[in-house]
Amino acid sequence: MLISLVGMPGGGKSTVGKHLARQLGVPFMDSDAQIEARIGESIRTFFEREGEESFRELESVAIEELLGQLKDGVLATGGGAVLRERNRESLRACSTVLYLRSTPEDIYRRLRHDTSRPLLQVADPLAKLRELYQQRDPLYRKTAHYVLESSRPSVHGLVNMALMQLELAGLIDPGRVAATVGAEPV
Repeated sequence: MLISLVGMPGGGKSTVGKHLARQLGVPFMDSDAQIEARIGESIRTFFEREGEESFRELESVAIEELLGQLKDGVLATGGGAVLRERNRESLRACSTVLYLRSTPEDIYRRLRHDTSRPLLQVADPLAKLRELYQQRDPLYRKTAHYVLESSRPSVHGLVNMALMQLELAGLIDPGRVAATVGAEPV
């Protein structure tokens, strides 16, 4: 089974994805890390030099490759991956998509000192997050099979929420989860 995580920048996709993959005993991949490995520089540097459109094309190619490579695993996508219809369709068709939903205010609290995210290097990052949320939330919802509220829970809590949702949907064996949950501290 392949699980993809979508959501706002700073919504916990990479962190939750790593822990979820560990709990399920499957590989973890991050589309942003894949892109950085391919281009040999940070996304921020590439984004500033080449622009958003060039980055989005690289992102689409990386997502398609990862979806084709992984049969079992957890894939964390970049916050803007849902902006392209081709990505939304591929993610939904090839994986079970979980939307980690956070409010712009909660994300701002988490990211206010983070200088690595190109779209937030603006005069008013909270206003930018609100704008991004307004634009992207409907796309995340359209792409996702399940929505998990991620504003307040801990990483451990979110992983358990994801596991419970997948179990309730009949996508994972309850015995598999029981054997792995709690085996390692989060």
